[in-house]
Amino acid sequence: MTILSLAISFIVLLFIILEVVGAPQGHTSSAGQFIPLTRRTQPSRNVSEWAEYAKNLRDATIAKYSSPLSQRRGTGENLYAELYNLSPLRMVNQGLDTNFYGSLAIGTPPYPFDVILDTGSSDMWIASSACHSTCAGTGNFDSAKSSTFKNTNKSFSVTYNKGYAEGTMGQDVVQMAGFTISDQEFGVVTTTAANFLQNPVTGIFGLAWQSLAVSGAMPFWQALASKGQWSQPLMAFQLTRFVNDSQAGKLEPGGSFTMGYTNESLYTGTIDYRDLPNGQASYWLQPITSMTVQGKSISLPNGSASYAIIDTGTTLVAGPAAGIAAIYAQIPGSQPGTGSWEGFYSYPCNTAVVVEISFGGPNWSVSPGDFAFTSTGTSNECYGAFYAIPTSGSTPSWIIGDTFLKNVYSVFRYDPPSVGFAALSETALAMNGKAGGIPSATLGTSSAMFTLVPSTAPLTRTSSTVAFIISAFFATLVSFVQA
Repeated sequence: MTILSLAISFIVLLFIILEVVGAPQGHTSSAGQFIPLTRRTQPSRNVSEWAEYAKNLRDATIAKYSSPLSQRRGTGENLYAELYNLSPLRMVNQGLDTNFYGSLAIGTPPYPFDVILDTGSSDMWIASSACHSTCAGTGNFDSAKSSTFKNTNKSFSVTYNKGYAEGTMGQDVVQMAGFTISDQEFGVVTTTAANFLQNPVTGIFGLAWQSLAVSGAMPFWQALASKGQWSQPLMAFQLTRFVNDSQAGKLEPGGSFTMGYTNESLYTGTIDYRDLPNGQASYWLQPITSMTVQGKSISLPNGSASYAIIDTGTTLVAGPAAGIAAIYAQIPGSQPGTGSWEGFYSYPCNTAVVVEISFGGPNWSVSPGDFAFTSTGTSNECYGAFYAIPTSGSTPSWIIGDTFLKNVYSVFRYDPPSVGFAALSETALAMNGKAGGIPSATLGTSSAMFTLVPSTAPLTRTSSTVAFIISAFFATLVSFVQA
């Protein structure tokens, strides 16, 4: 065999290999990159569906905060994020601002799961592969596939009026945003209430304090902060808005969640921090010191009756009946809802309602677009995003959810325990209603030595292609030897 023929054979082989290896394999995201997603029109709800949806949101909030601490489950109406190497978790906005979710990884080898990021609860739990009837289709956790999983032989059960999640406690390697805890304790859930989890969400990631944890386990974030693993002892959120975008898809970019630092490109001015009342490290509490509606002040109680939970896991804003009634009293034409709309109020859609809330510092505005929860599609009637729930002595009166949080940059600080707000920057505001790719679950080098690839773009090759490459290689080798 001549040198020329050998060179030609290797060139042909090289082209074959490049054609196969270089073929589209699905996008493997590096930090800060996105997978393109085709935008879909969000199916519209009819009047009765909106009423049922509103009732479900209210019931979920009542359920979450009406049970004793020892029985509370770890979720509200949901919020979410994504996995990067010491970078922001890029969150996903699901269902027109109903949910925001993101990713973490569990086990050895690590596997990604989409979870609700909930500052209103403290337990972490993941649906098990043994959870079939109520958890099907969510890509559940199989402890047998992790070489580092440990069963702690403790039961796990969180219940409330209308649902529950049950299973056992376990320990395993958990990774998020470039941080790793080798023995994080969490619930492995084998049973949940029907329709409790909605694909692709697989679990709950509690971001409140350990004192609220049903399991007693220290939350992931608190373990990192208490061990000095963060550059700054805080975590921060910026949420996007798609509720008023008629062309929004079911999944849209959801904003940013950071651990250990604030993203200065997403806010302007200074962050106004307010300590938790009496240093209570349980819920992320803030006293509402003043509230105005259409520029008019409403009367609010002082002391613990003014406390509000800052809850990323709640979609809207809930409050005591008297306070909610006082808000709508400032809106001409408003009326209390009935039936499925109990607790809600209607008002004329052509009224731009502006609510401002202060927690002892600046006044923070809720945009009219966020205040308008939905219209009924008939005769200029809208329903507001502030609704009434029953109150009890053990639970704070107000639940400040995403309706408010979409309007600020919010920071949750470990030391001193406090909550901070800042005005959103033009960069952050430009993300509202902006279509984009949905973040993929990507592990950075500080968490693992490889990148997870979306399951919709498999990396496998057919056996015939592989056989062809091997055959071509051996044919060339034989020709060389014979020469």
